[in-house]
Amino acid sequence: METQAIHPCADNPDERVLPSIFKHPSAAAPLLITQGAEALLYRSTYLLPSTPCALKYRPSKPYRHPILDVRLTKHRILSEARVLVKCRREGVPVPAVYALDEAAGWLMIEWIEGEVVRIRLNEWLKRRKEEDIAEGVDDGELLELMTRVGSAVGRLHAIGVVHGDLTTSNLMLRPRSREVSNGDSETSGKLLDGDVVLIDFGLASQSQADEDRAVDLYVLERAFGSTHPRAESLFVEVLREYGRSFKGANVVLKKLEDVRMRGRKRSMLG
Repeated sequence: METQAIHPCADNPDERVLPSIFKHPSAAAPLLITQGAEALLYRSTYLLPSTPCALKYRPSKPYRHPILDVRLTKHRILSEARVLVKCRREGVPVPAVYALDEAAGWLMIEWIEGEVVRIRLNEWLKRRKEEDIAEGVDDGELLELMTRVGSAVGRLHAIGVVHGDLTTSNLMLRPRSREVSNGDSETSGKLLDGDVVLIDFGLASQSQADEDRAVDLYVLERAFGSTHPRAESLFVEVLREYGRSFKGANVVLKKLEDVRMRGRKRSMLG
């Protein structure tokens, strides 16, 4: 959730009718980072100026019946929060939940430093192309990233949660620091280094269905194929590590073949 990774929108928060949390004196002025179909994502602070947070706000939708709109907003805020809390409790790498108000339509979570995998991976592939490095040559850094992605998704599915929108835009690379001899810390210079953190659980659900898990993997596979075609051939590494991280992976991977087949048929039919 790095502001450099997603360009801030030009909208001024003061021009919107926002909940009182946005005007709390102890919080930094909210900075609008991105706007989706259902929600707005702001960067602010939690309790202390030194603790950044992500503030997700679901504004009311005038095209919905007011009662239905309130019910949907409450359900989605609570559902996302419950999934995140469950993931944190089970050790899945996701942002921590700080606070929420389902009636007012907002959810405050941990701000994840770093950049999304989509940006880092595209930059890494661009550099290799400029240096005229062939695919499969010195790609250990990419293999390590694929392994970490597979592990994170496997751990997610193992606890009965499906993401619903697994793309490289919803995977963060959080910088890892290591202590050096003088007691200071430094981060790795590798572009694809970092801990993989899953973000944006707005479409997530708690499900034990192998079909749902397979669709999650298919969406991620298609994301690699469309956004990072030069890395698609190594998606097998994601699935290999997924199999190591989740005991029920064999059934899911068989389901994935069925999902792929249906996807190809839809593509052929247009």
